[in-house]
Amino acid sequence: MIPAESTFYLHAAGHRLRARTIIPSGKSLRESPVLIFLHEGLGCIELWREFPEMLSRLVDLPALIYDRLGSGGSEQLQEIRSDNHFCWEAEAVLPEILTACGIEKPILIGHSDGGSIGLQYASRYPDSPVAVIAEAAHVFCEALTVSSIRTAVNAFENGNLREKLARYHGDRTDTMFRRWADIWLLPENLNWNMEAALPGITCPLQIIQGQNDEYGTLAQVTAIAAGVSGRTETLIIPGCAHSPHLQAPQEALAGMAAFIRSQCL
Repeated sequence: MIPAESTFYLHAAGHRLRARTIIPSGKSLRESPVLIFLHEGLGCIELWREFPEMLSRLVDLPALIYDRLGSGGSEQLQEIRSDNHFCWEAEAVLPEILTACGIEKPILIGHSDGGSIGLQYASRYPDSPVAVIAEAAHVFCEALTVSSIRTAVNAFENGNLREKLARYHGDRTDTMFRRWADIWLLPENLNWNMEAALPGITCPLQIIQGQNDEYGTLAQVTAIAAGVSGRTETLIIPGCAHSPHLQAPQEALAGMAAFIRSQCL
């Protein structure tokens, strides 16, 4: 069994990815429900900060955090896909990660783009996830999203955002950032919409969003709640922007833990 708080590498969809596990005493990845953390477009294992450890301790469940392709310590992107490839990550990469780690009862916790990947996975494989927590997830492209990403592009090109991200992504930084920006800014992606996939989601779902999210309006929450087929719970956090787990960690922890205890344990 992989020891507690172990960092290692695995292969999924033909690529080498870095992963980390947190396994409380007496638990295992195969037998317990496992918290699967899916990071945002510019994220990586380290940018979750201490949140995975805190939630794992709170609900006494193992956790798996991994770097998506091109991010953190995972394999460098060899080419930048021009399409919105959440389907590919949900349907090709994530299933192989779960199989490689022997995980049969995933609880998906996705932030931003990671939330969209979690929703797509739950739609494609409805019998797999125990539950999904979608934090600041997107199911269609909004003008606010595009505007905020253009602001980020300016900060990357003319400010210090490139330097900040390079601390975590190293020589992957430029291609990783361009991949993320293109997903939302290329003209062919402006009409992206995954609402048609939502009825396939039958597992319990918690939707979390900051009231002042700069990357998406509450229309995302409304669309997700109205579109899925399973039970839903919504948590809107006042005074919070795009990253509740960092900007309002106690509220996010309490909300996620209560949901997991009521729906998964």
